[in-house]
Amino acid sequence: MSALEFRYVRGAIHLPALGLWLDAHRAIGAEEAVFVSHAHSDHTAAHKRVLFSPPTQKLMRARLAGRREEHALAFGQRVALAEFAPQAPASAALTLLPAGHIFGSAMSLIEADGESLLYTGDFKLRPSLSAELCEPRRADTLIMETTFGRPHYVLPPQADIFRDILDFCRTALVEGAVPVLQSYSLGKSQEILHALTEAGLPVMLSAPVAKMTRVYAEFGRTYIGWQPLEIAQAAGHVVISPPGANLDALKQQHVNVRTAVLTGWALDKGCHYRYGVEAAFPLSDHADYPDLLAFVRQVAPKRVFTLHGFAAEFATTLRCLGIEAWALGEANQLELPLG
Repeated sequence: MSALEFRYVRGAIHLPALGLWLDAHRAIGAEEAVFVSHAHSDHTAAHKRVLFSPPTQKLMRARLAGRREEHALAFGQRVALAEFAPQAPASAALTLLPAGHIFGSAMSLIEADGESLLYTGDFKLRPSLSAELCEPRRADTLIMETTFGRPHYVLPPQADIFRDILDFCRTALVEGAVPVLQSYSLGKSQEILHALTEAGLPVMLSAPVAKMTRVYAEFGRTYIGWQPLEIAQAAGHVVISPPGANLDALKQQHVNVRTAVLTGWALDKGCHYRYGVEAAFPLSDHADYPDLLAFVRQVAPKRVFTLHGFAAEFATTLRCLGIEAWALGEANQLELPLG
């Protein structure tokens, strides 16, 4: 069995010969190590031995209580896996690379016995105001997320997205309304906060967003011009809050509240109806369809395994391009030539 042979178990990747899990969704005991690509809740659990980047270490501590053996690795630092997973062969090495998804998000490059595997976690190639630039590296096997794996998911230029969000906020403020931008408390909120404060707009952050933003400041990523949300004082401010947050108290205090959601799914018609908001803007921390294709070209793998979103459709696209590709956890519709 190759040291890099893996299994797909409950939405996570397990490399049994290395004693290593990648983004396991259920808690893993101390007998094996877990690589955590970033601190979003769907990529973390109460593991006992964790490998991650220093920002993810701090952000995960702020979101998930408990004791664990932590190993924070710098980007580009090639380490022997046997240091963290005793059953791993001496030839096995791990290198964390920036993923560009959110601050501290990492890809995992694993090498053993002359072969290499790159696991992306969530990623994006587009430059970000609040995250490190993604750094793809060549690998024999690529396991990649494919959230926006259909051709119509093409995001507009980021400058255009920010312009439209700023116009929404300025119009609301001029008309005496309180604009509320709904975005994930970690990652996307700091991205739009950067744009808003650079534009000189006063901002209030709900408690979950403020908590994550303070962790960013521990790494020198400080945003000037925001304050914690005070509902009675919210008039004249842009409010940033997670999707699904209860806004009843804000709406009772301020009759005119205008809501917008920030999500890549805004590219789908009727998105704002599904989220119950007045507007939807396609600000995303995931790679869009052109970036997914560009990423595969840069990695130049012998084989690709796709995860999440439109994994089966994107695997089909890659096979049509002559690349061996398979969707994990989904039926793979093989293309049969006619005649």
